[in-house]
Amino acid sequence: MQKEFPVRKNIRLKNYDYSSPGYYFITIGTKNRVYLFGEINDGNMSLNEYGNIANDELLKIPSRYDNVKIDNYVIMPNHIHMIVVIEQMERINPFPTKADIPNIIGKYKAGVTRIVGNAFMRSAIWQIRFHDHIIRNKSEYDYIYQYIDENPQKWNEDRYYEKNT
Repeated sequence: MQKEFPVRKNIRLKNYDYSSPGYYFITIGTKNRVYLFGEINDGNMSLNEYGNIANDELLKIPSRYDNVKIDNYVIMPNHIHMIVVIEQMERINPFPTKADIPNIIGKYKAGVTRIVGNAFMRSAIWQIRFHDHIIRNKSEYDYIYQYIDENPQKWNEDRYYEKNT
């Protein structure tokens, strides 16, 4: 008897092209919500060694794609929020790296795992999935931008905060 594996539900917006120019709010969590990247002190995030690695890899994203930038981000103890901007391609590159949200986030997670994962015997450090939200207008953008900026000050209210972790 062949064992059937559960089928993962696709959580991306159906029929949406995630390489389309636009602004995307992304949240990536650590596996089991482990506090991996540092701690909050007096409303400020203090990155540890792994947090600095996550930060360095995040700053490399725009150099990997001709039309991608990180508009705003915050690295928290057990998750990362960012606004990823995919811009319209102005020049034609015959060998482009496809800039779509799943590819961008997958490569980012792999880059951090390659370095940080070695300290954890190559075990997974991320939740399998990530949350995305397509930012559709200026008011959404302003709200999300502010949310990212204020996230460390509101850590005790954050759904990723667990007192006993």
